[in-house]
Amino acid sequence: MKVGRIIKVSGPLVVAEGMEDANVYDVVEVSKSKLIGEIIEMRGDRASIQVYEETTGIGPGDEVRSTGSPLSIELGPGMLEQMFDGIQRPLEALQAKAGDFLLRGVSVHSLNREKKWDFVPCVKVGDEVSQGDVIGTVKETTVVTHKIMVPPTVKGKVVEILSGEHTVDEVICKIETEKGIKELNMIQKWPVRRGRPYLRKLDPVRPLITGQRIIDTFFPVAKGGAAAIPGPFGSGKTVVQHQLAKWADAEIVVYVGCGERGNEMTDVLMEFPEIVDPKTGQSLMKRTVLIANTSNMPVAAREASIYTGITIGEYFRDMGYSVALMADSTSRWAEALREMSGRLEEMPGDEGYPAYLASRVADFYERAGFVKCLGNDDRQGALTVIGAVSPPGGDISEPVSQATLRIVKVFWGLDYALSYRRHFPAINWLNSYSLYQDKMDKYMDENIDKSFSKHRISAMALLQEEANLQEVVRLVGRDSLSEVDQLKLEVSKSLREDFLQQNAFHEIDTYCSLPKQFKILKLILGFYDEAKKALNNGVYLNEILKISSRESIARSKNISENELEKFDSLFDQMKKEIENLISEGGNSNA
Repeated sequence: MKVGRIIKVSGPLVVAEGMEDANVYDVVEVSKSKLIGEIIEMRGDRASIQVYEETTGIGPGDEVRSTGSPLSIELGPGMLEQMFDGIQRPLEALQAKAGDFLLRGVSVHSLNREKKWDFVPCVKVGDEVSQGDVIGTVKETTVVTHKIMVPPTVKGKVVEILSGEHTVDEVICKIETEKGIKELNMIQKWPVRRGRPYLRKLDPVRPLITGQRIIDTFFPVAKGGAAAIPGPFGSGKTVVQHQLAKWADAEIVVYVGCGERGNEMTDVLMEFPEIVDPKTGQSLMKRTVLIANTSNMPVAAREASIYTGITIGEYFRDMGYSVALMADSTSRWAEALREMSGRLEEMPGDEGYPAYLASRVADFYERAGFVKCLGNDDRQGALTVIGAVSPPGGDISEPVSQATLRIVKVFWGLDYALSYRRHFPAINWLNSYSLYQDKMDKYMDENIDKSFSKHRISAMALLQEEANLQEVVRLVGRDSLSEVDQLKLEVSKSLREDFLQQNAFHEIDTYCSLPKQFKILKLILGFYDEAKKALNNGVYLNEILKISSRESIARSKNISENELEKFDSLFDQMKKEIENLISEGGNSNA
């Protein structure tokens, strides 16, 4: 491959001439330091290159070599429990090679070449295999079995298969194809900008259960769906994403810290190994891949980190797993696009972002999905993508938020006013929405309780009515409302404080199962129905609000998951107390 020469350096952008043999998206090595870069534009023999490392000290005349292949990552055993940078270099291996302060141009293998994995074959000599078929398994962690699959485009007859302990780059299988013998090891290389193939997309019908009441009950996301969490600084985006990463019922979690502050990624690193996964009893890291690209790392690597994360997610999806990808935050990636676009002197779009911003965002989110995987064993896998957006000043009319909302089907709008009142998660129930609601209602009615969706609709109607009544209260005061309207305000307050509010740092309240969510909702709405009955029978509202079980209802979210029968006795107690009020007072007080 011909060697090019640098003619211009502008921050992370390098322009080199003499690159007529190279193609757009080829990976190049810049200068004698062999900094990793990617060609993002070709004009004649001039290549514009975004460099994924600090470019200080590089100047015109330095050489540039193309590798002739696009930016690709290694997929295979050894990714779980790891923390990678944006271009899939494991940070522990980098630290071992370069020390605590990373040097430029340091390259290490993404997957450990020395560790031996116990490979258990699933096929035998003479079997016909094609792309996506599982040829064997490796126990990657105590909770995840890694399936070794035939790479896309490979098809033929197994002529040799080895069992036992092997490193990832040792040949474990030989397949006789039309083009001769193909040797397979445990590694698949895949270009990050291209989605991995599957047979077909399926209709997402199951919810991704997160244990967060406002999400699961009011604004659910389907397994294989896409959701966005826009919100201003300080409104709790990162805590919501941490909660989803910890508790969502996905088998694999990929967490991408894209341009976030270093201390937030440190929190993740410190917290995740200590969290015990409720489903397995093991550390959460046993099923997690972390990709760290903090705000002080080179700006261009933000884009790579997003694509690296989703490619790893697709790979585990192809094994038939349910994968949840958290991207925190896509605004930082868009800012990197804006910076590179400005340095390329392209015509800017809205607010200086490139004109192709919407199509890039769409390309990313469209890689989510519930799919029928390649292979002969009828596997189904799901990749759910949840992206945080950080609009300046919380203004979601800005281009990144709008481009995201056009493509995702779930919007969890974080509200600074709620976070200021210490109401967390600060998801605004009047602005948020889920376009999966009808399908998820059907699932809840069939699997949790046949009246789940009816209760959800009643609760949402009360919350919307409360917003209208608050306008009246601000104008003429609460006392001017009828007792029925005052009751609505009380029950709405209970819905807000006892149901929607959830403490991420409370031992019991941090996670709430669907049956428990339904029981809390049923209890609050049951009180509303019984109280209305009492009002109709002439009981005064202040008498109803004094019953002792009201305090128990407020504390019911702290009932543990293995004591759910307490909700039924609490419901009976509340009903009895209100019936006593009716029999004692009733119409005689009216």
